[in-house]
Amino acid sequence: MSDSSINVAKFGGTSVANYASMLNCVKVVKGNPDTKVVVVSASAGVTNILVELAHKALTKDEISTYIEQIRAIEFAILHDLGAPTLVADKLMELLESLKQLALHEEILHRPDLKDSLLSHGERMASLLFSEVLTQQGLPADNFDVRKVLLTDSEFGQAAPQLEGIKQRALQLMAPEMTKTVLVTQGFIGSDEAGNTTTLGRGGSDFTAALLAEALGAQSCEIWTDVIGVYTTDPRITDAARPLPELSFEEAAEMATFGAKVLHPATMEPALRQNIKVFVGSSKEPEKGGTWIVRDCVHEPSYRAITRRKDQVMVTVKTPKMMYAQGFLQNVFTIIAKHNLSVDLVTTSEICVSFTLDNPANSVLQRLNRETIEELSQICEVELEEHFDLVTVVGNNMHSAAGVSSRIFAAVSDFNLRMICFGANVHNMSMLVSEKDSTDVVKALHRSLFEA
Repeated sequence: MSDSSINVAKFGGTSVANYASMLNCVKVVKGNPDTKVVVVSASAGVTNILVELAHKALTKDEISTYIEQIRAIEFAILHDLGAPTLVADKLMELLESLKQLALHEEILHRPDLKDSLLSHGERMASLLFSEVLTQQGLPADNFDVRKVLLTDSEFGQAAPQLEGIKQRALQLMAPEMTKTVLVTQGFIGSDEAGNTTTLGRGGSDFTAALLAEALGAQSCEIWTDVIGVYTTDPRITDAARPLPELSFEEAAEMATFGAKVLHPATMEPALRQNIKVFVGSSKEPEKGGTWIVRDCVHEPSYRAITRRKDQVMVTVKTPKMMYAQGFLQNVFTIIAKHNLSVDLVTTSEICVSFTLDNPANSVLQRLNRETIEELSQICEVELEEHFDLVTVVGNNMHSAAGVSSRIFAAVSDFNLRMICFGANVHNMSMLVSEKDSTDVVKALHRSLFEA
C-alpha cells in the first residue's frame, strides 16, 4: 500500500446516530478499499448534552437525567450489536468516567475538566463503530487519537502541533493500517502532558484533514447528512442546490463564513498537501457530492451564499485617535493576545468598528468579554449584538463588472450595518440584523442563482 492510496473518511454525528445509520457508513467504507482511517463524531444529540453538563450548574438529579439520556443512545447501538461483553464493559467504563467528571465540584471552572468530559461522545462512538465494522466483516481497531493528535494546552480551542502529529501518526498509525481499518475520534487531542484537549465545535473535520496530511493521504472524505456543499443552506431555501466542485479557496471562505458542512480549518491541511476533499451524504452516497480541489473547471463570479450567526459589533472610539500613531496597533495587539479573529473592519477619524464571533457557551464568548474589558482601559467601547454575517462567495469579485451592483440591488430593502468588499477576491460580506438575515439570504439566492 503506497501512501498516496490512503483515504481518510470522516462520519458526522447524524451518520453514526444509531445502528442503522452506522450500517450505511459501513457500506461507504467497504465501497472504497483505500479507506484505512475512519474518524467519527459523537452520535447525534450526545454533544449537545455534554455541553450542558460542562457549562451549566446542575443538580445531581439533573446530571443523572442527562447521563441516562446519553446511556440510552449508546446502549441502543450496543443492543443491536448483540451486547458483546468486551465492548459493553468499555462502554460502562466511559459512562462512569463521564459521570464522575459531570459531578466534579470544579467542572464549571476548569477548562481541562470540560475538555475531558466533552471527549466522551467521540470515544463512545468510535468504540461502537469499530465493532460494527468488525461484525460486518471488515477488521477494525478502535484507535485513541490522543496518542497522535498533539496540541497546545489552550483547552476548548487547542491548536495542533503539526510536526508532532506527523511523527506520531507515521510511527503509531501507519504500520497498523496495513492490516486493519483504524476507527478513531474527531474533535479531541492531547497536549504534551497527556491532558485531553478539544479542537473546538465541529473539529472532527479538522481532525480528518490533519490525519490525512500526516499520513500523506490522497483524499479525505467528509460524510454527513447532505449531498455535498450547497449554494446556500438548504434549510433556508428549497431552491438551494448542491455544487459539483469547489476550489480550496472557495471552500475555505465558505467554511470561515458559516457553511456548517465544513469546518473552517479543514482546508488548511488539504491546501498544504493538495489533498482532494469530498463531501457527501452517508445516507445517499450513490448521489455523489462535492469535490474540493486546487483547480476547478469553472470559476463563476457567484458560487454560494453563507450565513454566520451570533455576531457582535465592537466600536472603539477615542478623540485621541485623530492623527495618533499606534492606536490601531494597540487595539489589534489586544485582540491578538486573546487569539480572536476579526472579519469585518471599518474606520473613521476617531472610530474603528469590527465584528467578532460570539456563540453561546463558547471559549470565544469568554475571550470576547476579556478583550472588551481590556480595550475599555484605553478607549471608549460600544458593543452591539444580535447580528448575523451574510457572505457571497465567488471568484474575481473585485474586478468583474457588475458583480457588486447586482448584490446591492438584491438587498436594497434591508439595512446593511457593515460591508466588507475588495480586500478578498473571493467574497463580499455584510453584517445584518439577525431578524433580517434569512430574508437577506433568500433575496440574494433568488437574484444570483435562481434568475
